[in-house]
Amino acid sequence: MTATIDALPEDVRRALLQAERLEYWNIGWTVSIVVVMGVVMGQSQTMKTAWTEDLLGLVPPIAFLVAARLERRSRRSKRFPFGFERVNGLGFFIAAIALAATGALLLWDSLMTLIRAEHATVGSVRLLGRDIWLGWLMLAAQVYALVPPLIIGRKELPLAEKLSDKLLHTDALMNKANWMTGAAGFAGIVGLGLGLWWADSVAAAIISTDIIHDGIKALRSSMAELVDGAPRALSGPNLSPDGQALRARLEQCYPGATVRLRETGRLIRAEVHGHAGPQEPVDIDGLWPGEPDQSWRLAQISFAPPTRRHD
Repeated sequence: MTATIDALPEDVRRALLQAERLEYWNIGWTVSIVVVMGVVMGQSQTMKTAWTEDLLGLVPPIAFLVAARLERRSRRSKRFPFGFERVNGLGFFIAAIALAATGALLLWDSLMTLIRAEHATVGSVRLLGRDIWLGWLMLAAQVYALVPPLIIGRKELPLAEKLSDKLLHTDALMNKANWMTGAAGFAGIVGLGLGLWWADSVAAAIISTDIIHDGIKALRSSMAELVDGAPRALSGPNLSPDGQALRARLEQCYPGATVRLRETGRLIRAEVHGHAGPQEPVDIDGLWPGEPDQSWRLAQISFAPPTRRHD
């Protein structure tokens, strides 16, 4: 393991392992949901919306597991002197793209269906010697697709907060979108059964707009991290309250210096420019202004003394 992972508190490392196990369950359930939804979706726009979203919902958990594996097993080298501590941020960016693209694609399909006034039909299937309306199977599939993401998403949120992990938080948002799709999908399928051809696409469009909103917020936050922006909040692109408080604390401790903060995955690194630095070792935990159990997030404080160039 890298020194960064070794330096994490024991309870944080346990939370990381718990999140990895949860993501394996997430992938397993999502694959089964994709299969079930694909079998019964027919011509329903809502079912196609839900199926596509469930398929793309595999991106965040896979990205999280790959990032966690690289963080744990990769060491610093000449080619990667800082190791792979930023790979979590790269995974966050990929997951944000998947979330935003999912919403945009599904909204486009729904609007095109409404503009073209395409009348989707739900036929019947022969099952156990009887003709059964396919809508009943669709509704059963929606129930099956609704429960796992609801449970997993709720379990992911406290872990994301514990780990300050935006990638895991984005996956929780994807699971939120999935169970919302299942809930709204009932309206579309029932609407088709009642002869309301437009209800199917309207339900899909409503779902899509919420996904786009979450995706854009995640995308803005992930892009800020990749270009060394100031630390962002867990749930959006606003500046992190802990980051702002840390900057104020460092400016108070080193008056006249310029403080710059950036995120590398879950960690925050601080640079104090215009100060030579103290002679004694710096108590990093003592400088952290937030909750004490989150002080591990402040991974480094470096000092850049005043410089000059000779003419």
